[in-house]
Amino acid sequence: MRKLLFCLSILCFFSGEAQHNKVKKKSGTKKPNVLFIIADDLTATAISSYENMASNTPNIDQLAAEGTRYTKAYSQYPVCGPSRASLMFGYYPNATNTYGYVSGRENVGPTRKSLSQLFKDNGYYTARVSKIYHMGVPIDIETGSNGQDDEASWTERFNSQGPEWTAEGEAELVQNNPYGLKPRKGGNVMTIVKADGDDLVHSDGKTAEKAIELIKQHKNNPFFLAVGLVRPHVPFVAPRKYFEPYPHEQMVLPPKVENDWDDIPARGINYVTSVNGEMSEEQEKKAVAGYYASVAYMDAQVGKILKSLKEEGLEDNTIVVFTSDHGFHLGEHRFWMKVSLHEESVRVPLIIKVPGKSPAVCNSFSELLDLYPTLAELAGIKTSGHLQGKSLVKTLDNPKIKVRDYAFSVSQGGKSFLLRNHKWAYIQYDEDAGAGMELFDMEHDAKQYNNLAHNPKYAEIVIEMQKTLREKLMDIRTNDLGIQYGSN
Repeated sequence: MRKLLFCLSILCFFSGEAQHNKVKKKSGTKKPNVLFIIADDLTATAISSYENMASNTPNIDQLAAEGTRYTKAYSQYPVCGPSRASLMFGYYPNATNTYGYVSGRENVGPTRKSLSQLFKDNGYYTARVSKIYHMGVPIDIETGSNGQDDEASWTERFNSQGPEWTAEGEAELVQNNPYGLKPRKGGNVMTIVKADGDDLVHSDGKTAEKAIELIKQHKNNPFFLAVGLVRPHVPFVAPRKYFEPYPHEQMVLPPKVENDWDDIPARGINYVTSVNGEMSEEQEKKAVAGYYASVAYMDAQVGKILKSLKEEGLEDNTIVVFTSDHGFHLGEHRFWMKVSLHEESVRVPLIIKVPGKSPAVCNSFSELLDLYPTLAELAGIKTSGHLQGKSLVKTLDNPKIKVRDYAFSVSQGGKSFLLRNHKWAYIQYDEDAGAGMELFDMEHDAKQYNNLAHNPKYAEIVIEMQKTLREKLMDIRTNDLGIQYGSN
């Protein structure tokens, strides 16, 4: 009898303990980590899981195969500073008048929480490694500066100093160097360096190493880890081995269309072109090869970070985001770099992987602005009702859901505008269109060679787009900052 009572007591103990653990697990669910990776100047057209099979990005492709890949994601401003300020604070550039090389804090004020600050204030360890807010590349990378960072956003912050265009190796300047007399030049120009040494000589290699270190250190507590990779931003610097798969002689340039610029307004001709950059066809091919090599180097660092996440057993409790601040022209219309509101400059890769969600491809229009409310909702954190992004959470369960009817972006100090829907891309220069317009049929002219804005057949489409633009600007300028901005 005594033995029976003992057995029953043991059974009750383990039954009660199991029930206790079940309740504890249910009521004390661990907060999801966030690993946010952002590349610099990375166009969607250079990712092999998007549409470019000449560029090989196996690690980003693997993430895309495991998460939700957004095919129509757009930057709100195709320049680093304002794009990142918009993404991190959740406001359109025209809502805060944030157009320059700043963090955005200067305009939103001390009481508005950035994305990472919101997580920090809700019990997360938040850290940034390298460029999240604006940093001057190459100068702030060369000096190891914080750039235009927002200190309030982070528990800790780390910079990744690198040699950039001064790196040891074979160098060549392919912009404004028609006679090939200058091997290299600093600043925001296309200098190519096939560098000596390994990944850790350069900023992105150091960034990956630090990110891995932080993942290991903080794996037992919720973290929001923001990792900024500066490639493929110029200069195109990477260890020599990353150039080997991309001999410039084999690069295929975009088609050169006769009289291509004739129907583009003066403001629509990009600030860097093959013409004002004095680039020969060989230099154009070298620039494309240098860009792809830089992308390959960046992709390798992404792979290292994701491998560490898996090895530390954190994949099942970590939301992973990969994106870029804006795109980059690679010779389309003989345009180079960013700033332009044409497709290659303003469209970005966007991949979101959430534990428990099935892989998918989402064709809904989305904006970088949408990441703030999306990540907050996934983590169960309440946000300000005044954020101007839209949560993408429903698309993670049903990728056919339409979040937006169109994407909106601005450039040139907030005075040039893009409306992009499934049928049309409408670009307007100045609010009265005094500096010109562009209208492209994206179903039949995806590379934007035939401007229809002044064709009488499409006059009603232009009028409709102008009406939508006025309504959009009116809506975003009236915001919770208590400021009603004018058109200047």
